[in-house]
Amino acid sequence: MPTALITGITGQDGSYLAEFLLSKGYQVVGMVRRSSTVTFERIQHIQDDILIAQGDLHDQSSLVSIIETYQPDEVYNLAAQSFVPTSWSQPVLTGEATALGVTRLLEAIRLVNPKTRFYQASSSEMFGKVREVPQRETTPFYPRSPYGVAKVYGHMITVNYRESYGMFAVSGILFNHESPRRGLEFVTRKITYGAARIKLGLAHELRLGNLEARRDWGFAGDYVAGMWMMLQQEEPEDYVLGTGVTHSVREFCELAFSHLGLDYRDYVIQDPRFFRPAEVDLLVADPTKARQKLGWQPTVSFEDLVRMMVEADLKRVSQEIS
Repeated sequence: MPTALITGITGQDGSYLAEFLLSKGYQVVGMVRRSSTVTFERIQHIQDDILIAQGDLHDQSSLVSIIETYQPDEVYNLAAQSFVPTSWSQPVLTGEATALGVTRLLEAIRLVNPKTRFYQASSSEMFGKVREVPQRETTPFYPRSPYGVAKVYGHMITVNYRESYGMFAVSGILFNHESPRRGLEFVTRKITYGAARIKLGLAHELRLGNLEARRDWGFAGDYVAGMWMMLQQEEPEDYVLGTGVTHSVREFCELAFSHLGLDYRDYVIQDPRFFRPAEVDLLVADPTKARQKLGWQPTVSFEDLVRMMVEADLKRVSQEIS
């Protein structure tokens, strides 16, 4: 039975990845920070099937201890300060966790067992002010937020450890991937949860930022399979994962509200407070390499993803008021 360590296991991607690896027969170890308010909501249904280890990307010794104790065959680093707007108000914290945290984890692996395979969660936000459309593995980075800058550091230090120490260390450059488990602070859940509340008479408006920003949205459950595939290859390489199709925030609103029989134009208000200081207007993937080398491709369409999220939030809000 192979062992996998997942940092950020309580997040959206961590929960889907844990499910996926359990289905593959892995022993799954999830690293969580010591906190009085840790929530296991996303992994509650599999909590008895996984091991929980306390550790922190800010603390080198805890990472070394976890690697020594569990001797994982694979490490998936999904932990980060991952909300882009927060990275402007907490840029140093974002850098400590999202950038230097990667170095600490790679160094722990190098010291304990450099044969451990390592996956780094890179992000399409690294492309920022895009240099070409669509974006692929060779597209130059031009990040437009402290989060994007931190992710570039995490990405490049992974490349550096791979080339300097011969470690099997790879990065998946994932474009936006959503699900009913997405945090409420993210625009997709803000839309679907807000639409559900409006449908049930609990709210009368939804305030959003730039409705014209375009993203390449896919289903998170599809993307965790790609993470695993990257670590099963003979040679370590970085891959872009995305659908190759772009949609605007406005389109997301239109589809979400219309699924509930509503017209988004009656409820959605564009609020300057939610605009980014430096906007990323167009992100769209070229996932050719992943399709050809990994055999990976998304299975859930944009329309089905939005419907899935709306229905889940309608059920959730109905339970909250019952």
